[in-house]
Amino acid sequence: MTNRRTSTASFANDLLTLLGLRDGADAAEWGRIRATQLDAARRLVPLHVAVNALGALAAAMLLRGTAPLWQIGVWTLATIAIALGVGARRLLSHHRGDGYASGHDVRRTAWEGVAMALSWAALLVWFGPGLDAGALAGIGIIVAVLMTSAAVTMAPLALATFAYLAGIAAAGIAILASHHLYPAAFGMALFAALLVTICFGRARALVTIRASQIVLAERDETVSLLLREFEESSADWLWETDAARRVVKASPRFAFACGLDPVSINGLPFLQVLAGPSWESGNFAAGLRSLADKLKSRESFRDLRLPIHVNGEERWWELSASPRFDESGAFSGFRGVGSDVTEQRASADKINRMARFDPLTGLPNRLMINETLVRAMAESDKWGGRCGFMMIDLDRFKAVNDTLGHPIGDRLLSRVSERLAQLMSANEMCGRLGGDEFAVVVRNAADITMMERLAREIIETLSRPYEIDQHTLIIGASVGLAVGPRDGRTAEMLIRSADLALYRAKDAGRGVFHAYEPALHVQAEERRVLEMALRQALENGELHLNYQPVVDAGTGNLKGFEALVRWNSPKFGNVSPAKFIPLAEESRLIKPIGEWVLRAACDEAAKWPGHVRVAVNVSPDQLQNANFVNVVASALANSGLSADRLELEVTESVFMHEGLGATKTLERVLDLGVKLSLDDFGTGYSSLGYLSRTRFSSIKIDRSFVQGAAKGVKEAIAIIRAVVALAQSLGMATTAEGVETEAEHKLVQELGCTKVQGYYFGRPLPVDEARALAGRRWDDVRAA
Repeated sequence: MTNRRTSTASFANDLLTLLGLRDGADAAEWGRIRATQLDAARRLVPLHVAVNALGALAAAMLLRGTAPLWQIGVWTLATIAIALGVGARRLLSHHRGDGYASGHDVRRTAWEGVAMALSWAALLVWFGPGLDAGALAGIGIIVAVLMTSAAVTMAPLALATFAYLAGIAAAGIAILASHHLYPAAFGMALFAALLVTICFGRARALVTIRASQIVLAERDETVSLLLREFEESSADWLWETDAARRVVKASPRFAFACGLDPVSINGLPFLQVLAGPSWESGNFAAGLRSLADKLKSRESFRDLRLPIHVNGEERWWELSASPRFDESGAFSGFRGVGSDVTEQRASADKINRMARFDPLTGLPNRLMINETLVRAMAESDKWGGRCGFMMIDLDRFKAVNDTLGHPIGDRLLSRVSERLAQLMSANEMCGRLGGDEFAVVVRNAADITMMERLAREIIETLSRPYEIDQHTLIIGASVGLAVGPRDGRTAEMLIRSADLALYRAKDAGRGVFHAYEPALHVQAEERRVLEMALRQALENGELHLNYQPVVDAGTGNLKGFEALVRWNSPKFGNVSPAKFIPLAEESRLIKPIGEWVLRAACDEAAKWPGHVRVAVNVSPDQLQNANFVNVVASALANSGLSADRLELEVTESVFMHEGLGATKTLERVLDLGVKLSLDDFGTGYSSLGYLSRTRFSSIKIDRSFVQGAAKGVKEAIAIIRAVVALAQSLGMATTAEGVETEAEHKLVQELGCTKVQGYYFGRPLPVDEARALAGRRWDDVRAA
């Protein structure tokens, strides 16, 4: 139903446009078509006037004896005058076939049809009732001839023709009906409808032909413009050859582009002109050989590029051509166009280099590395060989960027790339993946020991000191190896395998290389699944806190608790903190988890007696959050816990992020009244500078020193004594971690530790047990 409505609407629109009652979609094109309609009707004026004049005279002869002569004479003269007037008006029209006319011009012609229809209708209405059957038949024949003639002579102006035919047909039908000649009236109506249909078809054909002519004319004009542009341009030209592939009709532009005289170039072999000095030696470019094959096989070609030497300079041309054939179908040569695309090619090469080379180091970038690896894998698969891929990550590079700034970091990356490039042979290609990550593609990795030896050389070379702007910089490198197709049958899989191996190398302590093992993929998948579960753990309430007592080393009185987060997963059970805390830091989940731990610990500590503190561990990532101080203040305010009862524990790794403002963040936290404790002292970088710059309230001695001292290790005992002395001199307390036996307790007492924490005094307790224990002396609990 919808299609039928659309078709009907389209037909109505076409008819209205053809009649001039509606403007077309393209006003300019329809203006030219309507001018053609008017011009075609003007050309048929003599025939139209002659038919109407002869018809009027013939009708006058038939009317003799049926009406007064003066009436017949008046009608005859009036009819001929109207026909002459219409003809004169059309002949005097200024519209020509190549001009423009409006819809109004076409609509005005309807009055011509109406005037002529009225003159002939007057004949039928005025004289028709008094006519006998014979005269009426004669008049009918004349009218039929007139209507047929109008369908021919007035067809270009369809609106005028429809008005003319409708007027005469209406009068004729009325007269025939008044004589009770109903079949004849019906025949008259059917005849008029047939003529209208024929007229509409002819008018539509005229419009279609004219529209096609306009399109062809525009196309010819476009081609002419293009040809003129080719001739006038300094970079484009036309060329033509005969059947023997010799240059004919050489244009001045073509001769100039070849560096030859326009006269002497005619008759020369086209390939010789293009080959230049290499014609004698036969050392042709591949593009010229392709052109020779096309010319020999008489095939059309487009955008064929080849190098040309003009006056000792290499230029690049782009040629397109088609074969020509004469009237008998015989091959007569080629005709084509040429362009000098030297500059475009240079720009394309520059863009290609920018797209495939790193602007900072000049090494291939990720895109080119991937393309090279794909080709290497295809070659190894073709010949049954192996290729290799290495991923390199710089160790401690971020610290250089944070402390000395990005300009120094960029210069360091440039020096790293220079050292890396010097290690490459024709079998390897190195590039920069981005940031401080580099890669090496080994095209032939049949010798695995060779790859391992190269990995060691890379680590050793990149780990040597760098001298940049009076700074001695020492970084390192970790390398992951993968060999295809063993470790991956596609470039993406091989890169993934090398990335997993690099991850294992960094876990192993950095500064080493590690080859891919299938188990790494399994572990990576486990980590991915575990990470997905951890992301839901906080929302699902799977995390909870345990609290480990911290007691006075001398009296055994409870001083506080350390809040320790635990994860009981429905899928994985109780997950060790040593497993999910590093995962949370890597996946950036430590911030929301750390905030939850801080708020939950403050809420719980607010329910304890006022002398019992709570200690909460804070990761370096949390301190990088500019909103961390507000989080601490909000947790204290919402819980009602006084600031001096909250102790935040940080490790020495926090100060490796000093360039990110960790120290300033800690100072702002201390200004709130919160206590600060340095955890795991002695196991990290152990710089004394930040101890003097940061107001720590206590230092926690790592359990490894406590256990070593209990076994009589002199170095461990000396370290504990040094830390205690240092803490006393700075007014700080010392907490010994990991005390598990009475002997260890007595030892740390003797060494001067002020607080003790460990299984000897209590394991991490659920919240209810910790709440019950709060405020009681430890020796009272033991006695009970």
